[in-house]
Amino acid sequence: MAEKIAVLGAGSWGSTLANMLVENGHDVKLWARNQAQVDQLNKEHINPEYMKNLVYSDKLVATTDMVAAVKGADVILIVIPTKGLRQVAGKLNTIIAELGQRPLIIHATKGLEQNTYKRPSQMIEEEIAPENRASIVVLSGPSHAEDVAIKDMTAVTAASADLAAAERVQRLFSNSYFRVYTNDDVIGAEFGAALKNIIAIGAGALQGLGYHDNARAALITRGLAEIRRLGVAFGANPMTFIGLSGVGDLVVTATSKNSRNWRAGYQLGQGQNLADVVANMGMVIEGVYTTKAAYELSRKRQVKMPITEALYDVLYNGKSIKTAIDQLMDRDLTSENE
Repeated sequence: MAEKIAVLGAGSWGSTLANMLVENGHDVKLWARNQAQVDQLNKEHINPEYMKNLVYSDKLVATTDMVAAVKGADVILIVIPTKGLRQVAGKLNTIIAELGQRPLIIHATKGLEQNTYKRPSQMIEEEIAPENRASIVVLSGPSHAEDVAIKDMTAVTAASADLAAAERVQRLFSNSYFRVYTNDDVIGAEFGAALKNIIAIGAGALQGLGYHDNARAALITRGLAEIRRLGVAFGANPMTFIGLSGVGDLVVTATSKNSRNWRAGYQLGQGQNLADVVANMGMVIEGVYTTKAAYELSRKRQVKMPITEALYDVLYNGKSIKTAIDQLMDRDLTSENE
């Protein structure tokens, strides 16, 4: 059954999901801030700054007018970087209140808010009043936009405390190459989605320094242990971290050049400084900000996260990556289960 869907955010992931939803038979309006980007999407059906090789459906309508995008929408998908999520959600709250709508809210944001350490769904809950929305669903999992665009087989998770809402999202997105599973562990899904970006920076840095498969496997495995420890400390189900939004998302992000976090780490490993890496990326590197939030949060909760701490020292204290690696390897020996 076709539904009216508004997608807020026309970066690589937002625009790709919007295009896929159109191909799934839905009526989709895509909101972006940049008028030139919107004009290209509407007239030439391209979005070259974010997706160089994708030609979008001519049925996808883009607009810079959030009211026009949202009006009449049964479902709103938010794909905004963490640092801009509150602002967009607050504006959305005003709009849907004035329109008298109560849409289902889905988000695909992966990060933690600076200083408050709030997860995206918590930020949305605080900015969009309950009377102006139905349930909130998290869409996460191993899913590079570049691969979805070429219809590579992909599996993700729709997580919500409201199983019926998660199942609705499952039906909206699923097709012959994109399979959605449901989960009721929002905390685990969001921690997994956010924290894997930290480990991806580390994995890229290792490769940039010339390390090989053994080192990458060790980093991913021990990184997953850190992600699980912090998530469980906040009430996540430990089983979530061996699922799609845990190990699945971690593996794809920490092993692929399509990951901007991996690319950032690789450039750091090659000797570039962080300011230049951030300036040249052209898109938000969520893992840089998540590293700071996770480091501070782990210290507040007294959760051991040595890899995160090492990357924090590299990113924010100027420690060399080689020194950080040496110190990690020289720590006291311990049990794998700790």
